[in-house]
Amino acid sequence: MNKTILLKQRPVGKPTASEFEFTQSDEELVINDGELLLETSYVSVDPYLRGRMSDAKSYVPPFEVGKPISSGIVAKVIASKHSTFQVGDYLSGMLEWKTQQVSNGEGLTKVNKDLAPLSAYLGILGMTGLTAFLGLQEIGKPKAGETIVISGAAGAVGSVVGQIAKILGLHVIGIAGSDEKIEMLTSDFGFDAGINYNETKDMNAAIKAAAPNGVDIYFDNVGGPISDAVLFNINRFARMIICGAISVYNSTEVPTGVSVQPFLVKNSALMQGFIVSNYADKFPEAMKQLSIWLSEGKLTYTETVVEGFDNIPSAFLDLFDGKNKGKMIVKI
Repeated sequence: MNKTILLKQRPVGKPTASEFEFTQSDEELVINDGELLLETSYVSVDPYLRGRMSDAKSYVPPFEVGKPISSGIVAKVIASKHSTFQVGDYLSGMLEWKTQQVSNGEGLTKVNKDLAPLSAYLGILGMTGLTAFLGLQEIGKPKAGETIVISGAAGAVGSVVGQIAKILGLHVIGIAGSDEKIEMLTSDFGFDAGINYNETKDMNAAIKAAAPNGVDIYFDNVGGPISDAVLFNINRFARMIICGAISVYNSTEVPTGVSVQPFLVKNSALMQGFIVSNYADKFPEAMKQLSIWLSEGKLTYTETVVEGFDNIPSAFLDLFDGKNKGKMIVKI
């Protein structure tokens, strides 16, 4: 019995379970020459999927209503008529939310389960790690001795950014939403300091106290008032890396905040948004470095693993309540 999860309707504001529809079929899947039959092993759920549920113009086409949702997936080859991939291989790539599916192999990469756990290829050795590494290196241009602030620091990308920054000799401050997460950042990931935004009345003052020499790099995963507070603490020639804005993804009105232009002009600062595919030509060298650091024990990672295909939507929804530590993964 093959299960599929469709986008039933486009959400208004924060998504709910009613936006998803489950279907199932007992029709046998048949492969032709050059095709593979895949069985889903792990599914990545990520905040950016919220944007694809809307029909607003973006850097990637929106999901179609009544059609399967897709995301990063690790799947096992259970039948093959493909010259490159064999039965038993594990592949990673963008695939549909189905328990089984047919693919021509395009866009899929073989992963080595002996090198790292399969779920790592959706996280630290996948787009998560690449996003952290390339955003920090290409836009942040970090220098030893500088101070970096990371919002959403206990999330999949933020936790890796902080570790890389420590490897490169930076003073690292993470912002997250609970004391438990702050403890994880400082104890497990080596951050120098953390700020719990849910227990902080004056974020501007808290950032100033944690970064008395000012902020040279800001890696932004959340947007909103937290990012506004960082602006008041940036140094001359600061670099602000805009990776995400989960705090406003579900807004039904145009968000308002401080005007960034005076801060940028006064400090000759840079603010740049990016998507990881901008640096696709650098993926191989980035993946090589991440693999080296991981094997050397310089990088570690945490995952929130939810089990069961039927729990994919609820795992996705939990992202907007901050229930994940590190990468949110669904194990099938």
